[in-house]
Amino acid sequence: MKLDRIKLITEMARRRMTVVEMAKITGISRVTITNVRSGKSCSAAVGYAIAKALNMDPADLLETTED
Repeated sequence: MKLDRIKLITEMARRRMTVVEMAKITGISRVTITNVRSGKSCSAAVGYAIAKALNMDPADLLETTED
């Protein structure tokens, strides 16, 4: 699963949520959160946990590709 890094960073900033806070809320390591924010892929479980912490539908955070 690949989350749109811009959407993720924007939503976290809008909520004034730091990587440390996201890690505490989700139980996911700071390194993993940072990697996802950098554009790396993540497991579905990580994507869902991040979306839940942001009160968002996971589909809204997915990276879209334009063909």
